[in-house]
Amino acid sequence: MSRHACFIAISMLALALPPAYAQAAPLGDSTSMNMPQGMSADANSPLVQEIRLATAKYKDINVALHKETGWVVATPCVSGPDTGAMGVHVVNPSRIADGVLDPSAPEALIYEPMADGSMRLVGVEFIEVAADWAARHPNGPPPEVAGNLMNLLQVPNRFGLPQAYYLHVWAWQDNPKGSFADWNTKVTCAMQPLS
Repeated sequence: MSRHACFIAISMLALALPPAYAQAAPLGDSTSMNMPQGMSADANSPLVQEIRLATAKYKDINVALHKETGWVVATPCVSGPDTGAMGVHVVNPSRIADGVLDPSAPEALIYEPMADGSMRLVGVEFIEVAADWAARHPNGPPPEVAGNLMNLLQVPNRFGLPQAYYLHVWAWQDNPKGSFADWNTKVTCAMQPLS
């Protein structure tokens, strides 16, 4: 199996959400693009603004998980020992396989489990399998999203994934470490239901 196929296969190992877990977080004004007060300076970058516009409809996780959208739950809530969390990753495998890094079409949506069982959209992740990138861009530059260089996930890694480029963008939740940091200390996995 190729690395690309392996990555898609891992992404497709979707976890079944308990019914209460799949509820949408309260949206308030669904047309609002306003962020919480105290957002970091890069929260108003053109990339963050474009992502907010493109993903606002996914604030309701049920919209993302509708069977025709192609999104599947790929991870439980991912947390670090002392660095905060990433959250639950909902991926679109067809986007991972397309070789395109489009700011308006991220490969993953990131949600935080809430106390009431709902899921709150906090950010997105762009993903490109390193072998695919190298095949499409021999001797080319590393991938970037709207001028932001992607990070390289080495192997072996704790996720069991092939070498891949990735970039987190905290478009819906302030991050004291910056809008493009891997971990967010304002996101927690404490409310993830036990299976």
